[in-house]
Amino acid sequence: MSPAVIRRIVVVTAVHAPSAPYLPEAYASLCDQELPDGWEWHWVVQEDGTTDEVAPHLPDADPRVTFRQGRRGGPGVARTVALAHAEGEYVKVLDADDRLAPGALARDLAALEGDPTIGWATSCALDLLPDGTTAGFPDDPPDGPIERGEVLAHWTANGFRAQVHPATLCVRRDLLLALGGWMALPASEDTGLLLALDSVSRGWFSAEVGLLYRKWHGQATGQAAHVDPAERAARMAVVAARARALASLRWHGP
Repeated sequence: MSPAVIRRIVVVTAVHAPSAPYLPEAYASLCDQELPDGWEWHWVVQEDGTTDEVAPHLPDADPRVTFRQGRRGGPGVARTVALAHAEGEYVKVLDADDRLAPGALARDLAALEGDPTIGWATSCALDLLPDGTTAGFPDDPPDGPIERGEVLAHWTANGFRAQVHPATLCVRRDLLLALGGWMALPASEDTGLLLALDSVSRGWFSAEVGLLYRKWHGQATGQAAHVDPAERAARMAVVAARARALASLRWHGP
């Protein structure tokens, strides 16, 4: 009798030293996930740098966890490099300071396994505030499929704000690799990937909460450089140009 085939969803986390103390909460939220029979998760944690400050916050003896380090290049570079250690059909993003909500991985798998024309899935996210309370986003779309080009159209019409959160992304690994991983930008690299995916593939949105997105003083999006007008304009311009160039090729996946 042949052994059962185990399928895998890879959870990729980029981390730098200031966010490392939140890793135990991210890990606990992974351990609370219930996957369908025949599935497992593999957590690949890639440090953006080579310090001694991250490893102490990771579990010592869980074979489902892989920790790697590399020279600094930002979270997009760290996630893309992590793909070298990510053997699985799907890749899920989990930032080091965030937490998955119960059932998030199972819902992502249900969407992607249930419809081969869906290339990526997102879900409702709640801001996790410093006092422990949560706050929602006002523009969540309806539960269900997102047609190609919808995210770009909304993002363009609403001050460069997508109606789905890129930190909730789960994507087919082959499609992610075909697009080159995350964009080579100092920030908004996850938005750039989301819009690229939207240009070539249908997506999915789950209205059930899938992520608690932590708001704290050390997060990259809270730094002054992130909202510098000149840099932000340049980032948005290249994100939009890439998405439109992909759409013009009329290639689509999966």
